[in-house]
Amino acid sequence: MMFPTRIEIIPSTGIVDQVQKTVPLTTTLTVTCLPHHGIERTMRAAVELSMLGYTVVPHLAARSVPSRAQLTDTLRDCDVAGINEVFVIGGDRKDPAGPYGSALPLLEDIAQYTGGRMRAGVAGYPEGHPSVAALDLIDALQEKQHLASSVVTQMCFSAPKILDFAALLRREGVDLPVWAGVAGSVPRTKLVNLATQIGVGSSLKFLTRKGPLARKLLSGDRYSPNSLVAGLHSQPGIAGIHLYTFNNLDAVPDEVGPASSPTALKPALIQGAAREY
Repeated sequence: MMFPTRIEIIPSTGIVDQVQKTVPLTTTLTVTCLPHHGIERTMRAAVELSMLGYTVVPHLAARSVPSRAQLTDTLRDCDVAGINEVFVIGGDRKDPAGPYGSALPLLEDIAQYTGGRMRAGVAGYPEGHPSVAALDLIDALQEKQHLASSVVTQMCFSAPKILDFAALLRREGVDLPVWAGVAGSVPRTKLVNLATQIGVGSSLKFLTRKGPLARKLLSGDRYSPNSLVAGLHSQPGIAGIHLYTFNNLDAVPDEVGPASSPTALKPALIQGAAREY
């Protein structure tokens, strides 16, 4: 049985054409919202891709929404384009562009403006957040879960950590399905730098240990996510894989399963993609 997989893209110049040429219409796409891009670029790409026939989940960063009027326009665009799910985060923008300083009030307004029809994913952090205490993260998910349809995790390189996180959520009464954030093939020279940027260093430690496992994972010059994906397949609470492609789509297969994740993704835009959460 194939493991449900969504692929994340960054709305850079030419990405819609690139997706159309290389990604099957059956693939669900998520479109990032980076601080220096803003909501408009995310929605422009999301609407174009949805109108082409893709299932699209745009990311909405609360701190990048300039006004409630802009939010209503965004939700109207979603409705017209047939987009029925978004992914809501606080965002890394230093100063809010408008009335939303965090994800919760944005989720509340989305639910109000759409009558609860818009599904919304929220972020989860198997290895914590560099600026938020662990208990506060759990409290925040408990507060948001009645407005959310799923949890999408920060990029992680350890199946046990992701599974422990899903189990923790269940123990704490958060019953949302978990989409596991998994990197595609990443050059090993970028791994340590990537871990430092987004705070996932502990799950990368196994990659630096000597032994057969490390040698297998680091054979050649790239990290492969295949073992990680296989370790998550059919596990309780794991809905599927949220695959960070870094906008290199040439290796995304027609069907993405536990043993067929991309193996030739380039590191372009790793920093921007990683820092969104």
